[in-house]
Amino acid sequence: MAGVSYRLASAQETPLGDKQASRPTNLALALARLLNRPGFGDLSPTAIKHGKMIIASTLASAAPGSLIGSARIVRDLAKEHGGRPEATLWFDGMKLPVSEVARVNAIFSDAAASDDSDLRNVAHTGTTLVATGLAIGERTGATGRDLLSAIVTGYEAAGRIGEALSSGRAGFHASVIVAFGGVVATARLLRLTDEQMAHAISITATTMGGLQIGTNSWAREYHAGNAALCAVNAALAASRGYTVNEDMLEARGGFLEVFGGGKVDTRSLTREAGKEWDIVKYMAVKLVPGAHAFQSSAEAAVDAARQAGVSPEEVAKILISGPQSRSIAAGRRPPKDMVEAIHSLPYFLASAVADKEFSWIHATPEKIHRPTVARLMGLVQSDPAPPPVHYDWSWGSTVTIVTNSGARYTSTVDAPRGSGPRGIEWSDVDAKYRALLPDSGLPARRTEEILKVIHDFDEVKHVSEFARLLR
Repeated sequence: MAGVSYRLASAQETPLGDKQASRPTNLALALARLLNRPGFGDLSPTAIKHGKMIIASTLASAAPGSLIGSARIVRDLAKEHGGRPEATLWFDGMKLPVSEVARVNAIFSDAAASDDSDLRNVAHTGTTLVATGLAIGERTGATGRDLLSAIVTGYEAAGRIGEALSSGRAGFHASVIVAFGGVVATARLLRLTDEQMAHAISITATTMGGLQIGTNSWAREYHAGNAALCAVNAALAASRGYTVNEDMLEARGGFLEVFGGGKVDTRSLTREAGKEWDIVKYMAVKLVPGAHAFQSSAEAAVDAARQAGVSPEEVAKILISGPQSRSIAAGRRPPKDMVEAIHSLPYFLASAVADKEFSWIHATPEKIHRPTVARLMGLVQSDPAPPPVHYDWSWGSTVTIVTNSGARYTSTVDAPRGSGPRGIEWSDVDAKYRALLPDSGLPARRTEEILKVIHDFDEVKHVSEFARLLR
């Protein structure tokens, strides 16, 4: 290891202050030792199922995403640059170096904003895991079980880093979290030692960035691509003996202090793995387009609108309360395009009330630019007398529709359909997959074959054989 080795320092050496006095330093090595150990047999059946679902969901999101200008630009640049043929660009077939393939495929998934989220931090962890995992798995000859193990433990890494930052991130995009999932998954598939994985984690800590203000532009998917690129490059470098600071996570001026904005809790990083997998408890698959944090609000609005059973013209007010109500002001004006629409809470609510449903078609121009929706957006406001509802999740909302006659119809949704707390059904994931994957251009028979393989992904002998189906 180029003359550098890790050691676990004493509690007194911990530089994060008195609150962390009981935690060891060299957190990257402690994390690597925890997450490099579990094998497929250590995973719960639900963790395995969610790992498969996240593959289906990511590919589904990538299909329409591959048609968006941002994704096409980066894909074309990668193809122009060329390089060693190691892994497959989804829905294209060209083989390029693994780092570029992981980057492009991650941009495909994130561009359409139809991927997954972690309930705690709205980080699209699955996009990075699947993009890096399939690319590296294709190169290394991994099995389906290898990849599923990498996905579950990688999800754990990203979640623990997010918890350690206490949801702060100091203005940085969630890509700074998901990159750690990608690097752990990649390191496992490359069969790195604990020490090598620790260095890969630390390299990621000093490399990954992305500003939160870029969320409503093509910068968002650029962040996702960089997270995958960073993860693969960090693991490859560490595999050849590249080493960096041992305490890159916890040191003064290190990742946790800089990105956590002074709010750091390292206890989650070193808890025992496998007792309750994060991918089981916190994973949420988008079943409709757009910002995942608003989807509980849209679901509540649909429920209230169906209770009311009135036309849009009979709606006088759309009242919202709960954790997401603070997001109203950010999206009051009618959206000019899909990117603005999928990040506008008033648009979600207005569309849900107008149509008494909210689905994939609400990301299309035909739905976005309707006068009826623009009028209803103007009726959205914070509830001046919110009901006394307890929310377990920061995604929760209560929506009340007030009609012209003064009648009120109310519905509350905490965690959205398709999330861990409510249970994720294969029927919902399959429906999403079948709704979106046709945009890939693959034949219908092929898309069904791919879905069947995903359902039985633990039986896949070579990930490279699965990758061939995506050409």
